[in-house]
Amino acid sequence: MANKILITGASGFIGSFIVEEALRRGMEVWAAVRKTSSREYLQDSRINFIELDFRSKEALAAQLGSHEFDYVVHAAGVTKCLDKDDFHRINTQGTMHLVDALIDLRMPIKRFVYLSSLSVFGNIHERQPYQDITERDCPRPNTAYGKSKLEAERYLDSIGNDFPYIILRPTGVYGPRERDYFLMAQSVAKHVDFAAGFKRQDITFVYVLDVVQAVFLALDRGMSGRKYFLSDGEVYRSADFSNLLKKELGVGWMLRIVAPLWVLRTITFFGEKIANITRKPIALNNDKYNILKQRNWRCDIEPAMDELGYHPHYKLADGVRLSVKWYRENGWL
Repeated sequence: MANKILITGASGFIGSFIVEEALRRGMEVWAAVRKTSSREYLQDSRINFIELDFRSKEALAAQLGSHEFDYVVHAAGVTKCLDKDDFHRINTQGTMHLVDALIDLRMPIKRFVYLSSLSVFGNIHERQPYQDITERDCPRPNTAYGKSKLEAERYLDSIGNDFPYIILRPTGVYGPRERDYFLMAQSVAKHVDFAAGFKRQDITFVYVLDVVQAVFLALDRGMSGRKYFLSDGEVYRSADFSNLLKKELGVGWMLRIVAPLWVLRTITFFGEKIANITRKPIALNNDKYNILKQRNWRCDIEPAMDELGYHPHYKLADGVRLSVKWYRENGWL
């Protein structure tokens, strides 16, 4: 009998790729979605859909009560919100309610993988030469998003050994279907590259399929309670991503604008004001300011490599080439 897997956030960027890999492995896939969720990337007839209400554990228990899952991957969450309290409500409390419902139902799951973020650590080790962020460091999140993810992690830690959870902390995830990094591709296609801050910035990336690889390695062999950073194993400068985009897009020339951080602060301040007026979250908000001003995004992936067998298959040049190819084929560019 095929293993039964529940994937929350299945209609999202990372979640939709997790669904595809689970299907490829012959698993019985249950995609958790909202009524309003787009199913554009969930067209396979083998997908089973389930609508979940993360606002209460009682509602979740009622919706999940007739099922038994072998594995759960919790990829649902938000990266930008109009109201900062929504980060806590959706990312933290939503996770707590799901876990509580699974425990109350005595669901015999083998492993629960939670997709967290490197952002839980905030701007640490910012004195040069920069050091890798490691699991021994103390998290100091400087964004509402990072705080909400850390609170969810700590709730999982508080449960004890009876709940078999593994936490993944990817750095900046990019690839087909992702829209925030796509904004850079749009800008470069128009011959403009924008960066903020004059101090050296060390950036890390991870291609979406390498995150998916780590998810299934964690499901196969992850040790309960462990947390793993994910990147492609390299460290880049702020111009590397745009230079690769320039090459793949065939852009002949590009104006590179490097602005002081106060300019970025002004842009994100007014961006948030506009979002509040239009009631539509935008990429350039106050949380994004703290992310873009952060100088050190190095992280230690050795534990993931040693314990999970994780080996990144896509360096930035490979991932950008595949992303631009997809953008073109799907009419994004």
